[in-house]
Amino acid sequence: MAREYDVALLESVALRRNRIRESLLWGRQRRARAMVDNLTRLGLGVVLAAVACAGCVGWSFVQHTMIAQQRHQSTVTVPR
Repeated sequence: MAREYDVALLESVALRRNRIRESLLWGRQRRARAMVDNLTRLGLGVVLAAVACAGCVGWSFVQHTMIAQQRHQSTVTVPR
């Protein structure tokens, strides 16, 4: 019986410590801050995706331009 009381006491102390630690880290508005953090991550993800897409389009444009220049140079004959 004493063992069960000790286990219950240790669990309640651990739970209280976790709650105190969370309240010190996050404050009373933990959910509001979590929502802002999630929106910030979403915005950052959208910006990174846009930059990656722009990089791919830019690289494709450069390749296309270089291939067009090579074709133009190979079809132009140099007069002697």
